[in-house]
Amino acid sequence: MLGAIESLMSAVVSDRMSNDKHNPNVELIGQGIANIVSPLFGGLPATGAIARTATNVRSGAKTPVAGIIHALTLLAIVLFATRLVKNVPLSALAAILMIVAYNMGDWEEIPEILKLSAADITVWLLTMTLTVVTDLTFAVEIGMVLAALMFIRKVSRTTTVSPVTKDYVEDSRVHVLQGKDIPDYAIVYRIHGPFLFGATDKFSDILHSIGKLPPIVILRLRNMTAIDATGLGAIRDLADTLHASGRSLLLCGAREQPSQLMKQAEFERHVGAENICGSITEALERSAEVYRRHHADKAASELTAGR
Repeated sequence: MLGAIESLMSAVVSDRMSNDKHNPNVELIGQGIANIVSPLFGGLPATGAIARTATNVRSGAKTPVAGIIHALTLLAIVLFATRLVKNVPLSALAAILMIVAYNMGDWEEIPEILKLSAADITVWLLTMTLTVVTDLTFAVEIGMVLAALMFIRKVSRTTTVSPVTKDYVEDSRVHVLQGKDIPDYAIVYRIHGPFLFGATDKFSDILHSIGKLPPIVILRLRNMTAIDATGLGAIRDLADTLHASGRSLLLCGAREQPSQLMKQAEFERHVGAENICGSITEALERSAEVYRRHHADKAASELTAGR
């Protein structure tokens, strides 16, 4: 299990560095087959290596051929160059690993993490400390257990029992989709249930079809009961990708816990405070404003280019 987690962590590091998206099923099936066959020939079980993966990507690796070349290079060293390699000072190898470790760090993420809840910050600090003073496998194990406990806590806190009053029914009218006219220049996606670690790959369909999306994407959060740092990061990455493609992202209807975490993390910096709406009704009105402004700016730029 820990080997699988470490391999997927390597793949996530690679994704962040290369702006790519791995297939976790392919990673684990390939590793599983290799670890079944390898011991039959005296080999040891292996996992994806974060340091070597990061070095490969930094060196310009684009395809699985890079991993094959890496394996063949190690084989050639073991068979033909052991007498030379044994003379390489460990201090030189340590210096190389220090540089690789520094380049692997998403240092710009630290200020974002420190804006999250105390529980998220504690898990991050503890996992990081255990990685340094013990080893990565133990640190990941403890981090996963703590993250799972936080998952249970956050889901349980979102469960409520309350009476349905006339005010509740009236307030809910602005959130329902029935009777709302969604224009051609916008599309609405909804998140249903807790959006925590392990569920953030649900955006893959949106990202794969990004070229076919209309200019405005509305993310309806009314039925999203809870969110954590990983889910927040996934929405942030979605916003950045949509903005890079010239599209706008609007959020609407966030409940208490997601809304509080977004406010604490200053999430409006990524989508704009005016694009975080209280209901789907407000979001549709805001989308009309954004679309009109977009057309006005486009017409002005075309007029300027014509002159």
